[in-house]
Amino acid sequence: MADTHMTDRARTGRHPADLVEPGNLLRTQPDTFPAEPSRRPADAGPERHDVVVIGAGQAGLSVGYHLKRRGIGHVILEGAPRVGDVWRNRWDSLRLFTPAKFDSLDGYRFPAHKDTFPTKDEMADYLESYAAKFDLPVRVNEPVRRLHKANGRFRVETADGVYEADRVVVAAASYQKPRLPAFANELASDVFRMHSHEYRNPAQLPDGPVLLVGAGNSGAEIAMDLAKTHKVYLSGRDVGHIPFDIGSFMARKLLIRMVIRGMFHHLLTMRTPMGRKFRSRMHGHGMPLIRTRPGQLKRAGVRRIGKITAIRDGKAVSEDGKSVPFRSVIWCTGFHSGFDWIDLPVLDEHGDPRQRFGKATDIEGLYFAGLHFQYAVSSTMVAGVGRDARRVAGWIAASKG
Repeated sequence: MADTHMTDRARTGRHPADLVEPGNLLRTQPDTFPAEPSRRPADAGPERHDVVVIGAGQAGLSVGYHLKRRGIGHVILEGAPRVGDVWRNRWDSLRLFTPAKFDSLDGYRFPAHKDTFPTKDEMADYLESYAAKFDLPVRVNEPVRRLHKANGRFRVETADGVYEADRVVVAAASYQKPRLPAFANELASDVFRMHSHEYRNPAQLPDGPVLLVGAGNSGAEIAMDLAKTHKVYLSGRDVGHIPFDIGSFMARKLLIRMVIRGMFHHLLTMRTPMGRKFRSRMHGHGMPLIRTRPGQLKRAGVRRIGKITAIRDGKAVSEDGKSVPFRSVIWCTGFHSGFDWIDLPVLDEHGDPRQRFGKATDIEGLYFAGLHFQYAVSSTMVAGVGRDARRVAGWIAASKG
């Protein structure tokens, strides 16, 4: 196998994982996975594994799948009570931006009609089923408190125990701590406020106008949800939008494939000048609107205003001179990476890991999966995470000789 991979890379100049299209899923056979090695007794001190994977979202499960196919012992640590809770705990009306035919992880097709857009709960249940189907070694309710090195091995400390490993894959997305703007402290004490990750439905908010700060995909979709019951102001710069209706026949049959498979997966990558430029431009900013278009927001009664520059006399003042009242605020301002629990010299000045395509550049044996633009725009998408997971599993297999 190693000789074949070397030949493929020499011939194409690309990693073998790049040669697999998302959607052309690996077919599993009854003997695909070697038997999982037995676990150590609970009283034997720190649990030792070849690999510890941190996070059981689509990235962590994909890494686990490919490690298991290669017979590499590992454990997957998940902080939530159930696999898929990162999806369940989002707003009620959320649907994926991609139809089901692009929402499969390697080895297991999404169980829905290929042209439907799954709900967030369907996606959560799919991830839970994926872990069960392949008997992946997931430990839930194991939030990681600290990752460091001791005596030459990685040491992963959770709320209930300690794990040691020669290699660690951090598959926790780089969207872990809510980001708030500087003027957040200027709000009056009686203003209802929440971050987008806390929003579920309009019933959470009191009557009166709502100010959504941040006009990316989350802000636009929540604005559409709230516009049925509240007056809504959507503040922030125009991030652009996909110039077609993703629910239309042409989009489902052709255009989405061009965007997801062509643009997001192959064109906008770290290997292309266009991709590197796009990644630089995206740093700290959102993706173009995918489902929601400006005309839809206008027809729904959502009022667009510019970036907020001040709070004055109980009103929000925007850079375009508008002054609007509000009773509630929802921060749709994104997240910090939240990797401060990584007690290793691998983070840059922004708190992001220094890595190349998922391999840490400063420490041997440390890998990442599911990062924002880790290799391509698709790295954080279900349709693209498998390629990065295959690459990481391949590096780990090679490092074991």
